[in-house]
Amino acid sequence: MDKYEVLKQYFGYDAFRDGQEKMIDAITSGRDVLGIMPTGAGKSLCYQIPALMAGENGGITLVISPLISLMKDQVSALNQAGVHAAYLNSSLTPGQYYKALGYAREGRYPIIYVAPERLLTPEFLDFAVHAKIAMVAVDEAHCVSQWGQDFRPGYLKIEEFLCTLPKRPVVSAFTATATAEVRDDIIDLLKLQDPVVTTTGFDRPNLYFEVQSPKDKYAAVKTYIEEHAGQCGIVYCLTRKLVEEVTEKLMKDGFSVTRYHAGLSDSERKQNQEDFIFDRAQIMVATNAFGMGIDKSNVRFVIHYNMPKNMESYYQEAGRAGRDGEPADCLLLYGGRDVVTNQMFIDNNRDNEELDDVTRAIVAERDRERLKKMTFYCFTNDCLREYILRYFGEYGSGYCGNCSNCKTQFEEMDVTEIAKAIVGCVAECRERYGTTVILDTVHGAATVKIRNYHMDENSHYGESSKVPTYRLRQILNFLQVKEYLVVTSDEYAIVKLGKNAAALLNSDDEKVTMKLPKEQERVKTGKTSGAKKTKMTAGSENFTEEETTLFDLLKELRREIAREEKVPPYIVFSDKTLVHMCLIKPKNKGEMLKVSGVGEFKFEKYGERFLDKIRDSLS
Repeated sequence: MDKYEVLKQYFGYDAFRDGQEKMIDAITSGRDVLGIMPTGAGKSLCYQIPALMAGENGGITLVISPLISLMKDQVSALNQAGVHAAYLNSSLTPGQYYKALGYAREGRYPIIYVAPERLLTPEFLDFAVHAKIAMVAVDEAHCVSQWGQDFRPGYLKIEEFLCTLPKRPVVSAFTATATAEVRDDIIDLLKLQDPVVTTTGFDRPNLYFEVQSPKDKYAAVKTYIEEHAGQCGIVYCLTRKLVEEVTEKLMKDGFSVTRYHAGLSDSERKQNQEDFIFDRAQIMVATNAFGMGIDKSNVRFVIHYNMPKNMESYYQEAGRAGRDGEPADCLLLYGGRDVVTNQMFIDNNRDNEELDDVTRAIVAERDRERLKKMTFYCFTNDCLREYILRYFGEYGSGYCGNCSNCKTQFEEMDVTEIAKAIVGCVAECRERYGTTVILDTVHGAATVKIRNYHMDENSHYGESSKVPTYRLRQILNFLQVKEYLVVTSDEYAIVKLGKNAAALLNSDDEKVTMKLPKEQERVKTGKTSGAKKTKMTAGSENFTEEETTLFDLLKELRREIAREEKVPPYIVFSDKTLVHMCLIKPKNKGEMLKVSGVGEFKFEKYGERFLDKIRDSLS
């Protein structure tokens, strides 16, 4: 079969997405590749299709993957599509492992997923050196770089493993988030040979981005979930304690919710993850230990209860929403303590024990710099999508129309005098206090703390008394972005002078202008959420009442089949495929095969049952 036949028969698609065909052609011609493609762009097909083509000639593709959940999910999806695949990792008992390895020796699997830690074990090496390895695909390839956000020392064994093979196979590497520095690291550490490098762009147009700074974070989460009743989503928290607190509150308020963090037993984590994946629980509250490799296509929102430690982590986690290409929301709830908590994690990071002290110090410093850029994302009044893309080296129009800042009306204001009051206050108190004391001083607050610190004697006391405190805080945050001020990341978060402070204080020519939200902040466009639309339309298309009823019937049939097959519902068919069925209403096999996501193998397994349901609904 050629690549188009494989694409249609096994995966049910008629055309490739951006970048996929270039990667596939390079691999099948024997070239190494590096693919940087955003979550949901279809990276896995770039190595699965060449693997199936090579498998026809007895070639085996090894997919190196960092997480058990990722392997299980992809192997399950391949098996459902009619592809024999297996995984080799620590979740298998010794008996299961040796049985799978035995089948692999017999050539039963064209695709085998393996954990990097298994590569150099005697049993696996004995298999690999005697097998016909056509390709080694490295998923989540940023894990090989110590400058990446998910460094795994086990990934450094990949190049050593390749050197043990009697013949070097094609090597392909894929990641969703990688700066230019990490990309170079991937090429160097995996020793990719003249690779074809493809970056399809980091943009996910279907994702709506929003940053809020609510006084009550839980109230904001509760309100959001109530407005998006029945939708599936993830709430990320920085600590295990917060996961427990938020989960308990959501349960008390009657939501379908489960939890995931490293403090739970293996069995409970597994059970909770399956409850979420199998749609038995609609909401997952978790630390960042959850999610890599979870290919759940119908996640309609991702809420970050706290700011993550860097943009790479944020975009990867937020990208778990809307993998089906339908509208989804990415909401970040920022609080000042988030910076302190993340700084504590950086200072106490012992994840990579193999690093020497000098390298560890360099990594920590770079982590602090990335934390600062993540913080500035929460402060910016510019387009949020543009900020993310610029971080990864891309530049857009500066207005996306699908983020909270682009949906907010701004006006350009001269804030020079207010800025001078704030910066001057910091200078006069000799950089000794935090943001609250500084803002209370320039606002003229008559608190006990202000009197005890003698800040009411500061010459800038009350200088901006007519400016609301929330606006003073916006301006102070902006002064950090423009490096007039620096707020330390230690426990006490002290405000210091930045490198541009002297120019502001000593020159009459220095002007500070910033975009500030108008009092009537929101453009009147209804709900800000893109995902809200999906509740009414079941997709990006407007549904008639008849189609909405049909969509619900098909979802119920999908749940029934998923229970029979013991797989997640989205493995049977994605929401997007069901939406397409509702729109074209196929009457026979030929028409059903025109539905995106329906291939020959899945039609033989499920097609007639879905056709019967459609016929019954329309009769």
